[in-house]
Amino acid sequence: MPPRNQGSNRRLNTSPRRAPLIEVRHSAVHGFGVFALRRIRKGTRIIEYVGERISHSAADERYEHKSADDNHTFLFTVDARTVIDGGVGGNEARYINHGCDPNCESALERRRVYVEAIRTIEPGEELCYDYQIQRDADDPPNVDEVFACRCGALSCRGSMLEPRKSPPKRRLARGKAPARGKSPARRKSARR
Repeated sequence: MPPRNQGSNRRLNTSPRRAPLIEVRHSAVHGFGVFALRRIRKGTRIIEYVGERISHSAADERYEHKSADDNHTFLFTVDARTVIDGGVGGNEARYINHGCDPNCESALERRRVYVEAIRTIEPGEELCYDYQIQRDADDPPNVDEVFACRCGALSCRGSMLEPRKSPPKRRLARGKAPARGKSPARRKSARR
């Protein structure tokens, strides 16, 4: 085995350490949260979401004993085969709370999940991203209560679940009146 280049190691080890970017502490939103210790610029990759990588069926088995009214897990879906359970071998990322007006988002790269800033985050500000938990056909009737959002944002939709899909609107052929005999209200063209 060739000897190590001690000069380059020494240079790396003696460089000044930057202050930590985040810390976990009690949150007004829910339980614990992750807070910025210093300014985090838009586009910064803050932390990787880590934990045990398991299959969806293993995740279902692991949490099947939980009450239907308990929404607390540290599961993060990677793809159709893999889920990360941050409750086993996880790090601070598992404490990032949901927010309807998020300052972060998750980014998937080579089957790894990262949390990145989507706007500048000031010191003391709590990090959050929109969980957009998937709705299922077999959800209990009170699923929105179980996954109620407490983020307090002006744009809060009241749920950590993905927004409900509205039924597709029927489009009228140009120049035809609606079936009920009334003509549609004129709309100004939307600006983009």
